[in-house]
Amino acid sequence: MISRQLQDTALRYFLEVVRCGSISEASNRLSVAGSAISRHIAHLEELLGTSLFDRHARGMVPNAAGERLAVHAIKSAHDAERLVHDVRAMQGMEQGRVRIAATEGFSMEFLPRLISDFTRRHPGIQFHLGVHPPSESTKRVLNGDVDIGVVMSRGVDKDIQIEHIQPSPVMAVMVPQHPLARAKQISLTQLQPYPLALPEADTTVRQLFDIACHWRRLRLEPVLTCSHISGLIGFLRHSPEGVTISGEITTRYQVERGELVSVRLRDRGLDLRNIEVQTLLGRSMSRSAQAFLDYLKSQLSKP
Repeated sequence: MISRQLQDTALRYFLEVVRCGSISEASNRLSVAGSAISRHIAHLEELLGTSLFDRHARGMVPNAAGERLAVHAIKSAHDAERLVHDVRAMQGMEQGRVRIAATEGFSMEFLPRLISDFTRRHPGIQFHLGVHPPSESTKRVLNGDVDIGVVMSRGVDKDIQIEHIQPSPVMAVMVPQHPLARAKQISLTQLQPYPLALPEADTTVRQLFDIACHWRRLRLEPVLTCSHISGLIGFLRHSPEGVTISGEITTRYQVERGELVSVRLRDRGLDLRNIEVQTLLGRSMSRSAQAFLDYLKSQLSKP
């Protein structure tokens, strides 16, 4: 990669050890002798006058100084990559690449539709969409593996730039013929007579749902628990009285097409999460990534 040639070799070796957690694994991935990597890291530590890793039997973990240097190395790597892409775009060699990490709710239809619309207007831009849990999506932004992260968040991470934030309350989702489908708002107690299909307990939407049930001292047991949203939606198609839960974005286009109905749950605590669009703090984005970021933000905020 030309962008790698624009980086200092010692920083590149250092960053690979941070990512791998050991010199031996970094040696395998880089096809470079471990002794050479050790010498470069020792040179960096001598140059900075401080150690960069806590060394353990199981590997190497960056200390506070190492974490700061890792942030610098990641930013340098991607600034170099952005420069290469922009120069090539000016020469007509390529128009850009955008890498996104998102949670499943965004990747089911929302992001694929936006990417499709965007590439029709900008056919030279290529996309990679990775689907991960929120913490992993944010980690990939921090590591510089992606340009943009789109997650449901209830906290704040340092070194993350929040490009866009908006509330994402928990909604009850059902088919149009469901008895509750015409209501503007409903309470959790109104769900008791109906079969529930719920996501796994490690998702933010399920966690808020369980907390709200606990506060109301309600015991709402699902007949189906599924790790994929498509399975929950499929359950509704074959169980017309069934109900699941999601954010508005997840089912926005299915609601528009009249396939599903999304009804606000009014109980306390079900609005304690946000949609976050994340980038790496201080990173200069390519023109293609910035253009898609602007488009994404405009579409998220549509009513």
